[in-house]
This record gives sequence, C-alpha cells and structure tokens, in this order.
Amino acid sequence: MSVTDSPAARLQALFEGHRLTPTQRRIAHSMVRRAADVPFLSSVELAELAGVSQPSVTRFAVALGFDGYPALRRHLREVAPADAPPPAADANEYQQAVEAEIENLRHLADALADPEPVRRAGRVLAHSRPLPVLGLRAAAAQAHGFAYFAAKVHPDVRLLNEGGTMLHDRIDAAARAGANALLCFALPRHPREVVEALTRAKEVGLTVVTVADSAFAPVAKVSDLLLPAAVGTGLAFDTACAPMLLGRVLLEAMCDGLPDAQARLEEFDTRAAARGLFVE
Repeated sequence: MSVTDSPAARLQALFEGHRLTPTQRRIAHSMVRRAADVPFLSSVELAELAGVSQPSVTRFAVALGFDGYPALRRHLREVAPADAPPPAADANEYQQAVEAEIENLRHLADALADPEPVRRAGRVLAHSRPLPVLGLRAAAAQAHGFAYFAAKVHPDVRLLNEGGTMLHDRIDAAARAGANALLCFALPRHPREVVEALTRAKEVGLTVVTVADSAFAPVAKVSDLLLPAAVGTGLAFDTACAPMLLGRVLLEAMCDGLPDAQARLEEFDTRAAARGLFVE
C-alpha cells in the first residue's frame, strides 16, 4: 500500500479544502488517529471517540459534502482497501492495543515512502546551534529520548521538558545563543503552554519542527514543519510507539546533515570503553 493509499492519507485528503470548526477539527483529528477503524464506527461511537455530541458528527459529515454520517461512512467503506478487515472481535483489549500500534507503524511506513519531509527537517535541525528540544507532559519522554541520543552527535542540545514561567526565557536564551530551529514533540492531551511556547519560538525567529500525533493537532498552526505519527488510544493511557520511532528516524536524518556525526560517535565509544561505562 502506498502512502496515498493509506487510510490516514485518504482521510486527510478528504478533509483538505474544507473550513472546519474547532469541534469539527477535533472529529477529523480523532478519525485520523483511528483511520483503519473509522469505516466501521457508528456516529455515536465516533462522537464518544472525539468527545463531542452525536449531532456534531452529523454536522461534520454535512460540512464535508455528504447527506449525513451514514453517507460518509459508506464512502469510507467504498474507498477502503478490499482486504481491510473490521476490528477483530475475538481479540482481548491488550491484543487490540498491540494490533492498533502495529497499524500505526504501518501508516508511518507508508508516510515515509516520501522521505523528503523528514530529510528536510533533519537538515534544519542539524544546522541549529544550539538545538532546543521541547516536550511537556505526555511528550516529555519522547523529547528526553531524542535529546539523549542527539547530544552524542550534535554539539549543543538543550532539553526543554518542564513548563512554567521559565520556559519562554529558555527559548529566548536559545535564540540569543544562535539557535535557528526548535524541535517539539506534541502528544495528547496537548498542553496549552506548548502552543504558547511554539508561538514564542516563532516570534523570536525559530523554525519549528514538530512531531505530533496528527496533522490536525492544535500545534499544527504554530509549526513550520509537522511530521505526524499516530498514537494508540485503546488503553487507559495513550501509547506512542509511532512517534518514538519517527523521532529516531528524524535523528538519523539529522545525523546525515552533521558531517562529523560519525567521528563524534566513535569518540564517545572510545571514552566509554576507557571508562568501562557499559557491561559487555
């Protein structure tokens, strides 16, 4: 399946060109997150998934040019791949969560069929000195993981994983030190201060690269380059295998833009061996 044939890509193409209200963008966002399941959901189930009312789902379908939600669902089923099965009814909730994450990774693989957006983002990050990496609350672990590895090849990585009144100060300080880009990991539920921090980053001239759970995430409007990777929503807390993997792919692309990346890695390995840092 090509990137243009993936369920998420077809949904995003369906939404393009429509002026959606905030509530309708929330529905669209939820549909993209569960792209493979949406053709099999009732309007009530979709409303519960998006946290909106059932009439809002009906109005959303009409805004897209359909007579109502049943017509929208028929359309989604008609354009779905012939071999796309409905969700397995005999799998337990844990298995369903794993299968959903596998599907998210398939969508990510489809999206990476065109590697240029990631390569472009990697070049932008490689040339920022310093490189601030932002991730709050649910996204803090993603930002920390990226920053940990990035610091092995990039000369100045600054992790921003705590909010509060100091956050804007640290963004300003990075800009004054010469930064020209900021990397953000943004996952649900999206903290208001992340949107405010990205707004500030753009005000001080930083190019904002964002890894988010959807192209319809609230951070999209304050991002220059947005790379989507869906999260799993089947458990009590979201799972983020696809955003984590996309972060590693972006890290690889950044290394390609750093001519001394390999030398820095070899230098680290030499120091680590001398210190007996790792147990072999």
